[in-house]
Amino acid sequence: PFFWAEDILIAMGQDVAVADLAHIYLQILIWQMVPALIVMTLKAFLAAMEHTAIILWATIGTAVLNAFVNYALIFGNWGAPELGIRGAAIASLTVTLVTVIILVIYVLWVLPQFQLFKNFWRSDGEVMKRVYKLGWPIGLTSLAESGLFSASVVMMGWIGPLELAAHGIALQLTSLTFMVHIGFSQAATVRAGRAVGRRDELSLRRGGMTAIGMSAVYAVITSAVFLAMPETLIGLFIDPAETERATLLRLGASFLMVAALFQLVDGLQVLALGLLRGVQDTTVRMVMATISYWVIGLPVSYLLAFTMELGGVGLWLGLVIGLAIAAVLLLTRFWGRSVKI
Repeated sequence: PFFWAEDILIAMGQDVAVADLAHIYLQILIWQMVPALIVMTLKAFLAAMEHTAIILWATIGTAVLNAFVNYALIFGNWGAPELGIRGAAIASLTVTLVTVIILVIYVLWVLPQFQLFKNFWRSDGEVMKRVYKLGWPIGLTSLAESGLFSASVVMMGWIGPLELAAHGIALQLTSLTFMVHIGFSQAATVRAGRAVGRRDELSLRRGGMTAIGMSAVYAVITSAVFLAMPETLIGLFIDPAETERATLLRLGASFLMVAALFQLVDGLQVLALGLLRGVQDTTVRMVMATISYWVIGLPVSYLLAFTMELGGVGLWLGLVIGLAIAAVLLLTRFWGRSVKI
């Protein structure tokens, strides 16, 4: 699909210019897939070993590197060539490769006793079978969730290019704050897994409540910021000389107002996914999440955005409804499972 991205996007009703830019970006980003998978695996291993500080500092360091490389290659600063969208893709690829190097060096230096890379080319059928059994529902759940947001981008493109641009900015802001919820979710997975190993129901439920409470408090804080200064936040992404700046600010601010509610339900559902992963309950949660995202969330987004003519705001409201249902179903599932531990 990467090689025919432009044709696919045009067939899906996207603007020709937007489809062309996306095609250029994906032709470079395809080379990021393998190192990105390595990064995900190493981060999961380090989180399970409770070596999370290196993940934090590697992420912060590479985020700074990403900003510098983007600034240099997109706009041609500091003597670098002006590559535009190609520069953004190269920056992303560079950051992923640097992250792999940092994490591999750390594992070899700090955790040599695990011999993580010894005979890595040899397969272990029994272990691979267990990992596959536990992992394929997790992978499909992640696919369903990321696919939901990709579908929302496509649908927003049907509304218009300005709405799509504002949607992208709002998603960037929510994705930035969402990383903290991802951290809570990963910590909840580790703690839940250890509580299950000890058959400690009390610790499992206390840990779950603590993680949920922290995520909810953080969501309230970030939502307050979104509500207090939406145009200021959106304006950080728009050139002051942009002729459509006023329209983009208006659209982006309206999306960000809905994103304030979006933050809470999205944080809770990803936390529930992490807790269920910790108790090795992955198949049922996959079904619950997929139904919430695709059978409820996406159709409601379409209904509100196009049938009821609420536009981009309606699309965001549909996402909120789908994620809220996922949060309720998944948290209910976790409490039911924790009683059986």
